[in-house]
Amino acid sequence: MPVKYYIIAGEASGDLHGANLIKALRAEDPNADIRCWGGDKMAAAGGHVVKHIRELAFMGFIEVIKHLPTILGNISFCKQDILEYKPDVVILIDYPGFNFRLFKFIKQHGFKLFYYISPQLWAWKEGRVKQVKEYVDRMFVIFPFEKAFYAKHGVEVDFVGHPLLDELGDRGRGTGEDEFQGISQIIALLPGSRKQEIKSLLPEYLKVIPHFPDYKFVVAGISGLGRDFYTDIIGDARCEIEWDNTYGLLNSAHAAIVTSGTATLETALHNVPEVICYKASPLSYYIAKRLIKGIEYIGIVNLIAGRLVSKELIQADVNDQMLILELERLLYAPHRAKMLQAYNEVRQLLGSSGASERAAKLMIGYLGK
Repeated sequence: MPVKYYIIAGEASGDLHGANLIKALRAEDPNADIRCWGGDKMAAAGGHVVKHIRELAFMGFIEVIKHLPTILGNISFCKQDILEYKPDVVILIDYPGFNFRLFKFIKQHGFKLFYYISPQLWAWKEGRVKQVKEYVDRMFVIFPFEKAFYAKHGVEVDFVGHPLLDELGDRGRGTGEDEFQGISQIIALLPGSRKQEIKSLLPEYLKVIPHFPDYKFVVAGISGLGRDFYTDIIGDARCEIEWDNTYGLLNSAHAAIVTSGTATLETALHNVPEVICYKASPLSYYIAKRLIKGIEYIGIVNLIAGRLVSKELIQADVNDQMLILELERLLYAPHRAKMLQAYNEVRQLLGSSGASERAAKLMIGYLGK
């Protein structure tokens, strides 16, 4: 009988890492039967997607409350689908607001539970580690400092390295700037993967364009969110859209304005100097500020480095004056050179490539199949 894997990812980054995990599982276990919640990448890797991430990504406390009936309906559907599928293991990928609600159900029904890519419990809701300890059979983490964090709470985890290193390969070792000598260099705008954050941040990013006439601006667009969605926001601004090809865009970019999230690390690993932005509804931000304790930064690249490598603009600071100031600093030495050197240090801290393969081998080993 083939081993049955039920994988749950709820965001674009989870779809990417879930796809690489599926490929690695299939390489180790060619007969694997994989059912999942994810996106186009997980489907292309061979997973049978039963719920697409476009139906799942809700950002911020207020937005979650507004969509609570949909979220609760998704949880109910998920539980029933797991019962009918009867997997050998359920593998959760990040996405804690949804996945933590499944812990007790999964264990009550006797299914093995793995968690791949830890939620940022070291930043907020540290008390949730107790739930991990009680319900999760094995946690696979991607940042080196997470192993010590969990050990402090008496939880043994496996550090497998960061899967972005697998996805990037050698592509992140240069910015592709030589291709653009003599023509306008590219400034990439990465407004995020959720409609709410794009609506909030992209209009602010577009305001800087008139101040940099010698540069070409390109927005990283996700066609699954609707092409009209982007064009309605952009209007007649002097920029282009690169659809579903963020890495290709970063390969050619000279600098970037990036919404906080996995994209901040992706940009750094492509050696593209960036300014990091975050903006939520006032109430969502107030609640987050009260819950998040013990960390100084929101950008993943800064958290890994343990210092401010890339400037962070938060809430009201995301405005044209601050963006123009920071973007100008990114374009010229010595600030630019110092940032690129720091990015190289971040890459070294993340270790070697092969995270997906290491995770897959460990998972299969723990299953004893």
